[in-house]
Amino acid sequence: MRAEHLRELVRRQPFEAFRVYTTDGKSYEIHHPDQVIVLRSRFVIGVGGSNGVAEHLEHIALAHVVRVEEIPSGATPDP
Repeated sequence: MRAEHLRELVRRQPFEAFRVYTTDGKSYEIHHPDQVIVLRSRFVIGVGGSNGVAEHLEHIALAHVVRVEEIPSGATPDP
């Protein structure tokens, strides 16, 4: 995945939640644009936690992104 494509998803107005799948089989849900920092070859995502405060950060190489899909409005986050 290219950084520009991910940045477009994060900056979309109005923002639409999306899920990122990686080569190791993990998936990450992005429910707010402040949850992600896009860098040239990777992105950093705040994971877990509550009330808008992340529990920890995951650093993911853009080369390991397999696919991205939109999360339908009203869908509940994966645990």
